[in-house]
Amino acid sequence: MEVRKLSISWQFLIVLVLILQILSALDFDPYRVLGVSRTASQADIKKAYKKLAREWHPDKNKDPGAEDKFIQISKAYEILSNEEKRSNYDQYGDAGENQGYQKQQQQREYRFRHFHENFYFDESFFHFPFNSERRDSIDEKYLLHFSHYVNEVVPDSFKKPYLIKITSDWCFSCIHIEPVWKEVVQELEEVGVGIGVVHAGYERRLAHHLGAHSTPSILGIINGKISFFHNAVVRENLRQFVESLLPGNLVEKVTNKNYVRFLSGWQQENKPHVLLFDQTPVVPLLYKLTAFAYKDYLSFGYVYVGLRGTEEMTRRYNINIYAPTLLVFKEHINKPADVIQARGMKKQIIDDFITHNKYLLAARLTSQRLFHELCPVKRSHRQRKYCVVLLTAETTKLSKPFEAFLSFALANTQDTVRFVHVYSNRQQEFADTLLPDSEAFQGKSAVSILERRNTAGRVVYKTLEDPWTGSESDKFVLLGYLDQLRKDPALLSSEAVLPDLTDELAPVFLLRWFYSASDYISDCWDSIFHNNWREMMPLLSLIFSALFILFGTVIVQAFSDSNDERESSPPDKEEAQEKTGKTEPSFTKENSSKIPKKGFVEVTELTDVTYTSNLVRLRPGHMNVVLILSNSTKTSLLQKFALEVYTFTGKIIRW
Repeated sequence: MEVRKLSISWQFLIVLVLILQILSALDFDPYRVLGVSRTASQADIKKAYKKLAREWHPDKNKDPGAEDKFIQISKAYEILSNEEKRSNYDQYGDAGENQGYQKQQQQREYRFRHFHENFYFDESFFHFPFNSERRDSIDEKYLLHFSHYVNEVVPDSFKKPYLIKITSDWCFSCIHIEPVWKEVVQELEEVGVGIGVVHAGYERRLAHHLGAHSTPSILGIINGKISFFHNAVVRENLRQFVESLLPGNLVEKVTNKNYVRFLSGWQQENKPHVLLFDQTPVVPLLYKLTAFAYKDYLSFGYVYVGLRGTEEMTRRYNINIYAPTLLVFKEHINKPADVIQARGMKKQIIDDFITHNKYLLAARLTSQRLFHELCPVKRSHRQRKYCVVLLTAETTKLSKPFEAFLSFALANTQDTVRFVHVYSNRQQEFADTLLPDSEAFQGKSAVSILERRNTAGRVVYKTLEDPWTGSESDKFVLLGYLDQLRKDPALLSSEAVLPDLTDELAPVFLLRWFYSASDYISDCWDSIFHNNWREMMPLLSLIFSALFILFGTVIVQAFSDSNDERESSPPDKEEAQEKTGKTEPSFTKENSSKIPKKGFVEVTELTDVTYTSNLVRLRPGHMNVVLILSNSTKTSLLQKFALEVYTFTGKIIRW
């Protein structure tokens, strides 16, 4: 009786709970929860959901009811973001698929699911937003596709490193590292690191191409090369990983002992030189990234003002040691061409400063690429760009004509004019094209004003009649031409097609081969030990198979030779005969059936019995010599043959 009452009580309790859950479900309105109207678009619904999710996320909102509120918000968005569920809710008051039999059949599942969700067994209770629609928008901003990766990320990795995360749905570890990932992304993106996210479920081709076969995976890309992150996912490790991607020689440490040599390298390198004065003993990551982005245009040095041995520089250039100071030097090392000083220097400020000082005042044309950048092709009549080219001989020290040309370029205020110089001995064809009479300018400098008309090399130009000596009269003539050119572009009356410039700074063939070989070895090493074992398995299988066959053959041959040596101990009598040189021919059946032994050459009589064992079944690595003899000549010829064999091989013949 008591058992029956207890059973009825449990049934009543279950029914009561179900009724309460149904009533709570009837009160649930997803539109009211998200604060949108019934005619709201999907964009409005998504926007409202993201706003409320950020506000009520239990990790950010410490209100006791934040967790319940967040569950309701997630549930409301799940219904309204799905057009079918939203339509069913608008018609029937729940998210079932349809009415009738199917609706009744699914009502139990819905009630159980709703009961299950309200008792906090929903995925949101554990803060695991496995549904990609519930993910934070930070990943959506950086999602990569295969074409985007190949066409944009890889070329851009030659200017800045990329940090890429491989993720997927239903990934517990992905959720675990997400707070650290958000913090690191915000920090590194501000200093110029590229960020990417690859969803392995939707971009399997890209994930396989990157060599990522598990999630989460974090990798870095620089200069088109992939490197995997193998340490614990913490902020400091990820920062060090990004720094390790950068080349080690980007920034040179500068002190009083080497600053003159560093700044004087502009002539050989054909680049401006940048110095950063700061109080931190380690080079800032922002400065390293800037050096990597502009490594083809400028050389970068770092001065730690807290180190002894920097007082001379700080005093000479009037540096405020309490604020980071950035100086750029061009042709003159005594005075910086530009200075910027600010606390908390931002990336945009540094980029603008560097871009404004990318080239020397009178840069040397060392390649066709630099010629395109310094002397661009005319796009329209309003966008004319003129280049004043000094054709001069190469010298170790600055010549007077070049110094005068440099001072003229420094005094120039026209934005449409760029000053460059060319070494005539290095760019002989280029110089000969612009000089009308080579004999008149033999061993002297000349100045030409040119305008490029197309990328094929067609230019219009005007070469000064007299050689350039750097005198005041030469400057006056050049200034007159430039003033006249502003009014009358037809002053450039000569036309020519310039040959492409030779790349003076390109490494020689051996160096290029060495760099390519080292890069290839490095890639193979990374592929074998760090990156993608699955893709390397066919190659590794082939290598190990070849090694197994090779060493197996050697081992079998070694055992075979050892057996031969044990069987090849000759009798004492035969050894005495070999020492005395006495040879008596005796052809017996016993001797003819023996296998040739190591240490001597054995001669047997060739008969129909020994034919098969000596010729047909010849062992690998052995050979037989057949002597055709008669009874009268057999003894003498065999003795001579034995002498020849001993002379050639050092082995005694036995028969």
